[in-house]
Amino acid sequence: MSIYKEQRVGVLVDIQNLYYSAKVLYGKKVNFGAILKECVSDRKLIRAIAYGIKTQEGQEEKFFEALEKVGYEVKTKDLQIFPGGAKKGDWDVGIAVDAIKMSKSLDAIVLISGDGDYIPLVKYIQSTTGCRVEGMAFGESTSNKLVEELDNFTNLSENKKKFLI
Repeated sequence: MSIYKEQRVGVLVDIQNLYYSAKVLYGKKVNFGAILKECVSDRKLIRAIAYGIKTQEGQEEKFFEALEKVGYEVKTKDLQIFPGGAKKGDWDVGIAVDAIKMSKSLDAIVLISGDGDYIPLVKYIQSTTGCRVEGMAFGESTSNKLVEELDNFTNLSENKKKFLI
């Protein structure tokens, strides 16, 4: 990895995607600190942003504070609850906009999500900025097409002891 030592890296984490994958697949929580260390390695971390959803109960505040302590900038938005009870909370567009803006001044972006909705984003960044787009997620809940498009993919399931709590 040392040939990349001078790479400037940005990390974008879709908290909900990772949290629910770990919970459903393994009944465990994600070690976001270990993920940040792994994806940056010995490169230069320029910015790490974790995108989360706030609920009315506010139980996630301590979690967001813990993310800040290990090096993430946390962006949150409120969970939307529609008439009829349907709930929606996702950051896909926000993550895409930040990735495009940041890609102009970075050598690599690490997208921490297995969501196939990011395929057009990955292709766009690779073809317009020359920035590498890498990914990390749990393989079982990751789009195979996304993995094919990424410059590099780390399957967190291959080292559960390191990435789960």
